[in-house]
Amino acid sequence: MKTGVKSLDRSEVTMDETWDLTDLFINHAAWEKELDAIQKEITSVTQYKGKVSESASTLLSCITDFEKYQNRLVLVATYANLKASADGTDPSNQRDSAKVSAALSAISTKISFVQSELLELEPTTVENYLRELSALLPYKKMLEDILEKKKHILSSEVEETLAALGEVHDAPYMIYQRSKSADMHFSPISMKDGSDLPMSAALYEDKYELSADPSVRRKAYQSFIHTLEQYKNTYAATYATEVSKQVTMSRLRSYDSVTDMLLHSQQVTKEMYHQQLDVIQDKLAPHMQRYAKLKKEKLGLDKLHYYDLKAPLDPAFNPETNYEEAKEIILEALQVMGPEYSKIMEDALTNRWVDRANNNGKASGAFCSSPYGVHPYILVTWTDMMRGAFILAHELGHAGHFYLAGKNQAFINTRPSTYFVEAPSTLNELLLAEHLLSKTKDSRMRSWIITQLLGTYYHNFVTHLLEGEFQRKVYQLAEEGTPLTANVLSEQKLLTLGNFWGNAVEFDEGAGLTWMRQPHYYMGLYPYTYSAGLTVSTAVAQQIKSEGKPAVDRWLDVLKAGGTEKPLHLIKQAGVDMSKPDAINQAVNYVASLIDELEVVQN
Repeated sequence: MKTGVKSLDRSEVTMDETWDLTDLFINHAAWEKELDAIQKEITSVTQYKGKVSESASTLLSCITDFEKYQNRLVLVATYANLKASADGTDPSNQRDSAKVSAALSAISTKISFVQSELLELEPTTVENYLRELSALLPYKKMLEDILEKKKHILSSEVEETLAALGEVHDAPYMIYQRSKSADMHFSPISMKDGSDLPMSAALYEDKYELSADPSVRRKAYQSFIHTLEQYKNTYAATYATEVSKQVTMSRLRSYDSVTDMLLHSQQVTKEMYHQQLDVIQDKLAPHMQRYAKLKKEKLGLDKLHYYDLKAPLDPAFNPETNYEEAKEIILEALQVMGPEYSKIMEDALTNRWVDRANNNGKASGAFCSSPYGVHPYILVTWTDMMRGAFILAHELGHAGHFYLAGKNQAFINTRPSTYFVEAPSTLNELLLAEHLLSKTKDSRMRSWIITQLLGTYYHNFVTHLLEGEFQRKVYQLAEEGTPLTANVLSEQKLLTLGNFWGNAVEFDEGAGLTWMRQPHYYMGLYPYTYSAGLTVSTAVAQQIKSEGKPAVDRWLDVLKAGGTEKPLHLIKQAGVDMSKPDAINQAVNYVASLIDELEVVQN
């Protein structure tokens, strides 16, 4: 690992490490002009108030104008969000985010009538309009989805009031993100030679937690937990507010539970949700405990602590790679997906779709934002570790998915359920691992690649799945009326971790605070969907390996379909049935086989 790398201010990083936002708006003045214009030109939508459903032609005009207007909103919001993600400490970025949030809240109130009036349509009227005007057919699923919500929609006056409170409803997430990026400061890591390593949330999650040096892992963890401890009561109140909002909304909208409400938007049954959480925890835990014991033995540790779980199995073999080398490896690995997909990947990696700088104020983790009609934007923090190639490949999977969906579908049909959305990203990781394994016979390198694969499953089948289990417990407590204090949340987090890892891992009280790490808790039932996506991609990767082009073609057709199908049917088009536990068991067995191979190689 490279040490002594100074964390830079945003103004100090080189341009080629940053994304090119001029593809969104040529400059900040152009963005401000559009922000002003969308507020003034809201009449392009409000002209339909009271008329939305009066005829098939009026309905079509309303939907298409509404769609164009929404796309403009997305572009304006994306620009502000990306600037804030790149540097949350910049007061101008904070100001612009606030301006957008306030504008969107006001706009949302004024255009909420569209959904309310669509909900007044009778199913027979929708059927007649679709027969009468074929140009409406691309919006068939959207109309059907809205009608499915009908029994959960409140009066138009109440819906308009709730829309007016949109900024307030979004406040818990905004406060969490603002505080995490701008207020949290971490003590540097003091080394034996007297030098200090810079410390941040991004560096901890992307570098130090993966360090081969047990002292670095321990000290970074202590610095990390020390800061979390200082914020636990504030973040507990913020998260409890978010949960309370969701529980209250579910009751107002007459759902049986908050879980029913949050799954409704995903178009996933409770059986599929519980199956995903239950089967993996039951079947995978023994194998991961076996892996933890192997890691403890090979690292020569008396105890395997929570902060050791991501340590390399072979500390002396932790390959580094620069960004250019990683780029070429990823492009080679994804050639199996064909020329159309490969061209998207090359454009992303060479045309500044990726922000890879490591600067103060940058959002931790990684994400892909995909504004319709432009191109995706990827945020990562590049640390010259080979593991970063897997993270980058993951985000490129999102980019390829939404780029293809955007090219083949109307704006309103690009987004599938979050239940599916992590499948394209994790498939890229699996293809990268398969490519790397095919290029080497060296047992040490193969072991390292397998541990990276296990890192992917750890991230999705353990980290995010256990976050999903934690959420399940939290919503149950909230509906029972239990106050969600910092202590309660930390206790539930420790319980969730302990139930999965058993006595294979040593947990201190600080591990319970790690519920504070993840912004996904403010996004409904999102964490568990990572495991659903990886379940699908595991099956598809094996199909590609055995069938080749036919499996690839099926998959590309699914990506191009965007959100035109519900997730269960969409996934079935790729040859996977998620209504049954078979695919989950197949994925668990694959993880078990990786651990089997490691045990043989290491012993």
